[in-house]
Amino acid sequence: MSTAAQPKQSADALSVLGKRWQLRSADNRGGMLLAQRMGVPEVVGTIMANRGVELTDAAAFLEPNLRDLPDPNHLLDMDKAVERLLGAVTQKQKIAIFGDYDVDGSCGAAMLLRYFRALGMDPLLYVPDRLTEGYGPNAVAMERLKAQGADLVVTVDCGCVAYDAMDAAAKLGLDVVITDHHQGAIKKPVCVALVNPNRVDEESPHTNLSGTGVAFLVLVGLNRALREKGFFTAEQPEPDLRLLLDLVAVATVCDVVPLGGVNRILVDRGLKVMATRRNPGLTALADVAGVDSKPGTYHAGFLIGPRINAGGRIAACDLGATLLSTMDGAHAHALAQRLHQLNQERKEIEEMVQADAMQQAEAMFTPEVGALVLAGKNWHPGVIGIVASRVKDKFHRPVFVLSLDGDVAKGSGRSISGIDLGRCVQALGDILVGGGGHKMAAGLSILPENIPAFREKLNQMVLQQAARAEGDVFTPYIKLDGFLTPRGANLDLLDQIERLEPYGMGNPEPRFALTGVRVDAPRVVGEKHLSLSLTDGAGGRIRGIAFRAMENPLGSFLLNTAGKAVSVCGSLRRNVWNGSESAQFQLDDAFDGIWQG
Repeated sequence: MSTAAQPKQSADALSVLGKRWQLRSADNRGGMLLAQRMGVPEVVGTIMANRGVELTDAAAFLEPNLRDLPDPNHLLDMDKAVERLLGAVTQKQKIAIFGDYDVDGSCGAAMLLRYFRALGMDPLLYVPDRLTEGYGPNAVAMERLKAQGADLVVTVDCGCVAYDAMDAAAKLGLDVVITDHHQGAIKKPVCVALVNPNRVDEESPHTNLSGTGVAFLVLVGLNRALREKGFFTAEQPEPDLRLLLDLVAVATVCDVVPLGGVNRILVDRGLKVMATRRNPGLTALADVAGVDSKPGTYHAGFLIGPRINAGGRIAACDLGATLLSTMDGAHAHALAQRLHQLNQERKEIEEMVQADAMQQAEAMFTPEVGALVLAGKNWHPGVIGIVASRVKDKFHRPVFVLSLDGDVAKGSGRSISGIDLGRCVQALGDILVGGGGHKMAAGLSILPENIPAFREKLNQMVLQQAARAEGDVFTPYIKLDGFLTPRGANLDLLDQIERLEPYGMGNPEPRFALTGVRVDAPRVVGEKHLSLSLTDGAGGRIRGIAFRAMENPLGSFLLNTAGKAVSVCGSLRRNVWNGSESAQFQLDDAFDGIWQG
């Protein structure tokens, strides 16, 4: 079928889902050079150039290697941390691990527990209760750990601004080594060592490490010191730190930090370790989550991570760390089943809160609204962040969701590109009980009577930021890496594209446009999804799948194209069925006509 008579769409036109497609600024010359030097297709070289990969880094990008990890001693206070930990190990002192209730904190705590247990020690674990204690170390927790005989507390993913807790620990004679990755302040808490690449006086380039990633470098430094001291013997073998990288990978993916440089190495190797199923806890979680293929960032971020998080959101906050640190398969299976059940309960709670929040948002929203502030009673604080993200995705506005239970409302916010939510919260501190955050996410507490004023002022601030921003921040964009044809989108190309994995923040999965294609034989599968074929005028054909398309206008559009030439965008994926592999195009969106880019 000829496509010449079909309507052509400009780059400013909106898609079926109301989005604007945008080609990434392709460095064609750099992409061609990378392709030639690295022996990859030009489209892969262009993608690498789009991700900022230089020729000098290309080999390391395509083949991440643990030899390229940084020397831990380049971080401030690493020498102090290692010296104190070395003393605790050799003198058989009691070490307590203070974690956090999210995935990063749980994985980091489990990693430290497993390492010290491998040295014949019996460390304590403390994870604060999300609802009654909140985030980070507190004075009461320090008192409890001291009463349990702790000589040294090691934090992971927290502690860099826990001034009161550190003062309390000092008065108790309790040493603390802080490992963290959150933005620090000028004032340093009282502690033996503060290892944090985001200290204000730190010059390390590795500011994107997760909390678990920072703690892993501490273990690398400690392990080296123990080896140099002659600690390891036939009776006390040296732990293989590489076997802990599965936990580092899950933490790094779930904390949504950029997957470049050191993080790319840690995640690439960690996913390979996860595939060996050496960690009983991760293995049990993968089994209950239905992970039946080689684990990737999707499995870590969307199947395993939410189950680890479930304990911290609605039940016992130490469940995740306990599961990930156990070496007992039966115990791991029982805990994984418990977390799986809690995750199902979390979904049910989330759906109820989301339904109420969406109803509020629908009533409040107009195109002129800059931000949405939603509030309700009986909205579980453990799910309001997820709900804020869902509402943000639908309306493409910054969103705060507030739980009104108690005298003080607690809120969680999510933003869109171009709007600095953390700066808004900081500027509105006079009407808040407390709060903070960064560009894309923030948390706060506020008196209920101040919510209307907060809503009005936040809306004004967001509109002011939007007016100063480049482009229309309120129209969602889909960024594409280039064009493919049905004939060219094959397994050979996919093999080369998959060399760019692992995908994540800073290295998103490549997305492409197929233009001037016809939708053939569309059929609904599983009630929500759509299976189809995409063909072009040259006779090329590729199978396609549009997940959850029947829940939005995309499904209706694809079912009713009536043989017209359209454009679709999405990702090239591997489809395995009955032992046979084929390339498949996973559709994200469509245009009525030929999109020109």
